[in-house]
Amino acid sequence: MRLAVVGTGYVGLVSGTCFAEMGNEVICVDNDPQKLEKFKNHEVTIYEPGLELLFKRNIERKRLSFTDNLKNAVLESEVVFLCLPTPQGEDGSADLKYVFSVAENIGKILAEAKSNTFKIIVNKSTVPVGTCQAVSKIIKKYVDNNFEVVSNPEFLREGFAVEDFMKPDRIVIGANSPDVFKKMRILYEPFVRQGNPIIEMNPESSEVTKYAANSYLAMRITFMNELANFCEKVGANIDLVRKGMGTDTRIGKRFLFPGIGYGGSCFPKDVNALIKTSIEHSSEMQLLTLVDKINKAQKLVLVKKVLSHFHNEIKGKCFAIWGLAFKPNTDDMREAPSIYIIRELVKLGAKVKAYDPAAMEVAKLYIKEEVQYVESEYEALKDADALLILTEWNEFRNPDFEIMKTLLKNKVIFDGRNIYDPSLTKTAGFTHYSIGKATVNPD
Repeated sequence: MRLAVVGTGYVGLVSGTCFAEMGNEVICVDNDPQKLEKFKNHEVTIYEPGLELLFKRNIERKRLSFTDNLKNAVLESEVVFLCLPTPQGEDGSADLKYVFSVAENIGKILAEAKSNTFKIIVNKSTVPVGTCQAVSKIIKKYVDNNFEVVSNPEFLREGFAVEDFMKPDRIVIGANSPDVFKKMRILYEPFVRQGNPIIEMNPESSEVTKYAANSYLAMRITFMNELANFCEKVGANIDLVRKGMGTDTRIGKRFLFPGIGYGGSCFPKDVNALIKTSIEHSSEMQLLTLVDKINKAQKLVLVKKVLSHFHNEIKGKCFAIWGLAFKPNTDDMREAPSIYIIRELVKLGAKVKAYDPAAMEVAKLYIKEEVQYVESEYEALKDADALLILTEWNEFRNPDFEIMKTLLKNKVIFDGRNIYDPSLTKTAGFTHYSIGKATVNPD
């Protein structure tokens, strides 16, 4: 099948590459000349495990190409995917200017070409309910028929996006006509050969499904963070509580890990967008409003532990940071807790040395405060007063505690992701602060 993917950000690049891997001819469109130059040189522009191999293979086999020519891409394709940014506006709503701008251009292209070829325009961007109707209305200013706008949300986990796209739990398609459903099923059937469902619904239900899924997961994380804070007060261990909860089949084990708040490109933006949309329709989702408030506060819970340990005197002290990205296996810094934690530490007069395996260059775009970026996790520890773990990268899970002791001024770890067993850190001689568990002091 001939496909166009408009936008080569995280979703667009993964989607275009994975569609090509299944034998489709994919044209990816972007107006950023720097990106296009990198693609021309077979360079991947995001950090995502497994993507580079598929990306290079499909370029070499001429199934994946890149252009800034939207007109040619639209006219040469049967299905056009809109994978455009929908950033959070100042009022919390999703900013749809990029989606609407491309819709205007597609309408003009189809009108000028006077093409009789039916086009399926697919909103793969995360958009508020009613966006399919709005995009259709824009295109209809130029052409009356021979197209349909479809909702097809993505459910990709950063760090596992290729795996999620190639073997999805489910595919959600929001459309209105049987022929369009059939075409979309043909496109996606190679990805669900093991029997995972292709779920068909109207566009409005599909649009809500994406926001509902992300907001529910954000709510689970927030509940566990609040529960962890409570456990610390009453002497309970959140890890044991989590195991007791997770074995209940009605609840399940996933998204029950406490920490320093959720971040990334999806959860914060989608929660706020759904709150805003619910208010606009006089049906405010008050629970999500509280979830957002609690999550913002949770991002600074580690700073409170630092201040308590050092008796509110951290001016001039140096803190080592392990992990900057909002989660492991990505370089995504959007709404990462590290941004807020570092900003607060520097504001209070502290110095920061930071290491992340993938996100340091991206971090410099988000963290404007003075930070010393170093080349390894152990280099960050040199002469630091304490270690803060902000991202649970695998390479941090089994460190050499003896080396750590020789480098740190104080044997203190603030473990924002609960990656260390307190019994091990206690034996190694560290004071170990976790989330939802009692502080461990050395023997």
